[in-house]
Parts: sequence; C-alpha cells; structure tokens
Amino acid sequence: MTVSILIADDQGMVRAGFAAILDSQADFTVVGQAADGVEAVALSHQLRPDVVLMDVRMPGMNGLEATRLLMAPTPRTPHVPKIVILTTFDIDEYVHDALAAGASGFLLKDAPPADLVHAVRVVAAGDALLAPSVTKRLLQRFSEQRPPSDQHALRLAELTEREREILVRIGRGMANAEIAAELFIAEQTVKSHVTRIFTKLRLRDRVQAVILAYDAGLVSPDR
Repeated sequence: MTVSILIADDQGMVRAGFAAILDSQADFTVVGQAADGVEAVALSHQLRPDVVLMDVRMPGMNGLEATRLLMAPTPRTPHVPKIVILTTFDIDEYVHDALAAGASGFLLKDAPPADLVHAVRVVAAGDALLAPSVTKRLLQRFSEQRPPSDQHALRLAELTEREREILVRIGRGMANAEIAAELFIAEQTVKSHVTRIFTKLRLRDRVQAVILAYDAGLVSPDR
C-alpha cells in the first residue's frame, strides 16, 4: 500500500527537502505541496492525501486553522487526512492547540530524516505520534500557563471511576499493557475501557486524550 503525502510549508527549500526524503521511500508518494494554509486545505480536499505534513506558522492561514478545517469534514469534503504538525519550536502554543484540534502528532523540523519517515509511517497506520519527552514538556508548559478548564467537567462526569483512572494514566503516557499491570486488570479490559472513554469524550485518539487530561487538570507536572 502506498502512502500519499501532502507537504504544507511556506519555505520552498523545506518542502523540497522533505519531498526528496519521503519520495525516496518505495511506499511513499508526495502528491502535492502547499505554501500556506489556504492552499493546504484546497489541495487536501482535491488530492485526498493519507497524511499532511503541516507547518504550524504560515502566512495568511496558519497550520492550526488549516488543521481545524481539515478535521471538520462536510458532505462536499468528507476526506479527513492524518496530520503531522511541523514546527521549529518544541514549546509552541500552536502545536498544543493543533493537537487538541485533531492532529495526530508533531515533529520538529530539525529532526533526522529517519524520524520524518517514522512519523509518516506511524500516523498512516492510524497510531498517534507522541514523542514522550517533548510532548510532556509541551503539555507541562501549558498546564502551568493555563488554569484547568471547566469546559471539560461535564464531559468527564460521563466517565466511571475506572475510566477516569485509565484516562489519568493515558495522560501520563502509559501504554495499555502498563495500565493493565498497574491496575491489575487484563490488557483487553483496558482496551475496552479506552474505547468507551474515546466514545464518551468524543476523542479521536490518544493524543487528544493526553491533551484533555492535562487541560482538565487530571494530570499536571506535580501529579
């Protein structure tokens, strides 16, 4: 199966460099390049790529706004790609908000080529791209800057106590097997709880679960 990729970045040399790296993989095809968010949204609707590499800081429409539009399908534009946010800053408010909006992960632009290839493979397979150290630092910074949001209280009220316990551990970056071992339950039971958590809270993946856990104050630097 070939993974189709759209690259959105306002710097032509960056786009060309990423395209060269990705096109060197037998199972990757770069189907388009965009110089800003408006073009990224238009080309995504037209080309329907599997993965969009989205620069977060672009003129006109930035990567955050473009991500929000692509994560909100309509009858005319039903395709929803996987989005990897590209940034030069590991502590970037746009990255936090883009992940909350539905991006599958983020990657620093100076990451090694192998990390870029890995990122595309991970999100194309339907998994979330969570670089634990960088993601934790990003979320900790914003949990310090922003007080816990009350907007999540009603959503969290739908969870059972066990589901809440599991959400906290997802927020800490624990895998299902680790959660199962800590709570002395079967891994399949954890998977069932995770599915129900995602359904009740209308979450797309573990990235959004981690973001919500921090934003709601369930997980914080000192807890």
